[in-house]
Amino acid sequence: MWKDPIVEEVRKIREEHAARFGYDLKAIYDDLKEMERRSGRKIVSLPPKRLKERQAELGRDMGDVQPYA
Repeated sequence: MWKDPIVEEVRKIREEHAARFGYDLKAIYDDLKEMERRSGRKIVSLPPKRLKERQAELGRDMGDVQPYA
């Protein structure tokens, strides 16, 4: 199977980063948030869209959807 070198590099970096924190998700998260803070970039967090709003954007009425038989 063909392997994308960019994907492989990202996976390697992610693995090394996780190993540095003993695969502790909270520690990994805290480190990423600190890196984000130190970057000085503006971070934008958008509120989640409600299902009805999203359906309206897509022009769909989920009431028309039939369940699987």
